[in-house]
Amino acid sequence: MSADVLSDDFKSRLHLTTKTVGQERIRRARENNEDVAILSMFLPNATAERENKKFCCALRDKCLQGDARKTIAGTKKMEYKTRQWHEKCFCCVVCKNPIGTKSFIPREQEIYCAGCYEDKFATRCVKCNKIITQGGVTYKNEPWHRECFTCTHCDTSLAGQRFTSRDDKPYCADCFGELFAKRCTSCTKPITGIGGTRFISFEDRHWHNDCFICAQCSASLVGKGFITDGQDIICPECAKQKLM
Repeated sequence: MSADVLSDDFKSRLHLTTKTVGQERIRRARENNEDVAILSMFLPNATAERENKKFCCALRDKCLQGDARKTIAGTKKMEYKTRQWHEKCFCCVVCKNPIGTKSFIPREQEIYCAGCYEDKFATRCVKCNKIITQGGVTYKNEPWHRECFTCTHCDTSLAGQRFTSRDDKPYCADCFGELFAKRCTSCTKPITGIGGTRFISFEDRHWHNDCFICAQCSASLVGKGFITDGQDIICPECAKQKLM
């Protein structure tokens, strides 16, 4: 049994930051539809009046200024893609803290600060419940840190190792054999079946293929007839000699 490697690297997720820039840079960003947020100022002069009249805060009736179209000279506005906000209205949808010039992540028309986005959407390890920032493995469609994916009994790391499970819990081969496997009547070692191990069962006894031999001459009895002699098994030839 194996676990799949998680290829997703949360640290590579897009984090956008805001910048205060001049009008020429704003014009280029708009024309090129750049994936940046623009922090600019409501200007008092006549040149800016037409631009200010186009403004409408993306929060609409939830605008923190009380009027989505309100513009005050000297205050700032935020623009991202085709939407605009008053500076203090440009805040995380979860914690409501203003983004300012910090990192943010847009998702489905909502804006998240980096911390809230991670809390809400990041992949978390099923064992420790902490965010998996890189790497990790999946087992039964559940994500684990590589260091958290360990044997249920001995805590040995199972990432990249062969293992088996019982009651949906993973075990290394050694622990599974010691705890749950049948034991060979001859050598008393576990019969795990891992790696294609073959074994013989007769009544309530079990043997590894290599251990299933005549107690007298040590010839292999796999696929052959045999005779029980108390707790021993012997081949027909040795049984004849013993009778004679």
